[in-house]
Amino acid sequence: MAKDRTPDSSRRSGGATRSGGRGTGGRNRPPTQVVAQQRPWGLIAAAIAVVLFAGAVITYAVVEVQQADASRVDSIDEIAGTASYEYEAGQHVTTPVDYEQSPPVGGPHDPVWADCTGTVYDVDIRHENAVHSLEHGAVWITYDPDQVSDADVATLAELVEGESGRMLSPYVGQDSPVSVQSWGDQLKVDSADDERIRQFADLMTYAPGEFPEPGATCENPQFIADPALAGDAGASADTEADSDAGTTSAP
Repeated sequence: MAKDRTPDSSRRSGGATRSGGRGTGGRNRPPTQVVAQQRPWGLIAAAIAVVLFAGAVITYAVVEVQQADASRVDSIDEIAGTASYEYEAGQHVTTPVDYEQSPPVGGPHDPVWADCTGTVYDVDIRHENAVHSLEHGAVWITYDPDQVSDADVATLAELVEGESGRMLSPYVGQDSPVSVQSWGDQLKVDSADDERIRQFADLMTYAPGEFPEPGATCENPQFIADPALAGDAGASADTEADSDAGTTSAP
C-alpha cells in the first residue's frame, strides 16, 4: 500500500528561498535615502543685490541726465541777468584801455593774449591781455578777492581747470563777487554756487558765431610763466609784430 507523500518542507523552503531571495539567509536591500534639495539662498541674495544696485545706478544716471537737460540753455537770452554789448574785432594797442565795462568784454586789446587753456591765475592779470583771449572765444571768470572765500575760488576753479577756452583770475574792485564774460556778453552774480555761471561757461566757450576769431589758439605758455598784471605796461612794438605773425610772445 502506497504511503502518503508528505511535502518536503525543507525543499519547499529552500525553493522559496532560491526563487524569491527573501529567506532569512538572503541579502536585504538598503533603505532608500531621501535627500531634500537645498535652495541656493546665498546666490539668490547676491543676484537680488546686483539687480537692486544696477537699478539704483540706472536711476541715478537718469536723474542726472534729466537735471542736466533741465539746466541746459541754448541761447544767452535764456540766462537771467546777462548783459550783451556790440563789439567788432578789437584793434591791437600797447597802451592802457579805459573800458566801458568792468571787467571788460570787448574792444581794443593787447596784441598778446592771456593763456586760456583752462588756466587758473592767482593774480589780477592785465585786462588788455584778457580781452584778447575773449576775442579768441574764451570765457573769463573773475572774482573780487575781498568778497569770496577760498572755498568759492575752489568752486570756480572746478569750472575752469582742464577746460580749453576758459580762464579764472581775481579782479580787484569789481562790483560783484563773481563775474563771467565772453566777447560781448557778461553775467554778474553774488555766489560762486550760482548755476548760471556753469550755464554761461558751457554755452559761450568757443561758441560758434559769438566771437571774432574762430580757430585762434588759446595757448600761451609764456604768459602762464610770467603773466602781465593789471596796470603793467603793454607789449612792445616787436611783440605786436610777432603776435600778428602768429607767435605767442609774452609782453
